Amino acid sequence: MKLLSWNIQWGKGLDGCVDLPRIVQTIQRQGDFDIICLQEVAVNFVDLPGSRGENQFDRLSSALTGFNGIWGVATDIPDKCGGRNLFGNAIFSRFPVGQIWRHLLPWQAELMTPSMQRVLIEAVIYTNLGAVRVMTTHLEYYSQHQRETQINAIRDLHRNACAMSRRESLKEEEGGPFEVFSRPEQALLCGDLNFPAWALEREQILAPFEDAVPNFFDAWSTLHPDTQHSPTVGIHSGDFVDRPECFDYIFVTDGLIPRLRTYGIDMMTQASDHQPIWVEFE
Repeated sequence: MKLLSWNIQWGKGLDGCVDLPRIVQTIQRQGDFDIICLQEVAVNFVDLPGSRGENQFDRLSSALTGFNGIWGVATDIPDKCGGRNLFGNAIFSRFPVGQIWRHLLPWQAELMTPSMQRVLIEAVIYTNLGAVRVMTTHLEYYSQHQRETQINAIRDLHRNACAMSRRESLKEEEGGPFEVFSRPEQALLCGDLNFPAWALEREQILAPFEDAVPNFFDAWSTLHPDTQHSPTVGIHSGDFVDRPECFDYIFVTDGLIPRLRTYGIDMMTQASDHQPIWVEFE
């Protein structure tokens, strides 16, 4: 099973051009992926630099043939023409998809700090490793406090999902919206988390859980324990960071570690202001 995560910056490359075919071509050049997690996907957002208001989720879905698309809206605001501007994350899976959740993350008032609504998509995907909860998100950039609050919410959601994994279906819940579907303990969390590898937020994600809840492990550090994270931002342009840093991560629970084989980064592409990362499981 091969999974890629990438903040595509609504398809805008470092040349300033929004080019979704280039995004798809860049992904396909890296290999044959089973699951693709994308952050910063826009629909009808003409105010974004270079955008013409494309329905980017539909265009990506059409280009990624053979995939099931999952769209998670974080920002949903009116445009100036009676429509809606939408901004969020997406998951595309070649494997069958079970139940899906779209969790709006906490957005606390900070009156002097820019921020926006964030979302976590959680989907049960029936991979050839078994059922896995795949989660992707894009945490707040400007506020460490917001990021810490959002990470606490994600940890609570993971803790609750593990408790729900032991829930059995009751007779009264057979069929309809009450039906109980698989929600496995083993999970993968990926995305643009907007903190460097040395930050306290990373340790916050990796902190052990109690009550036999599977812990998160950094996939890069698991495979390269004595090597610093390779940067995923600021390699080709330092327009929003002072120096190259790692902002993009893939975390896995302990049950997936024995199958983890490869961690890849496309260091060359300039199709976004972030670099795509991926993992492969055997």
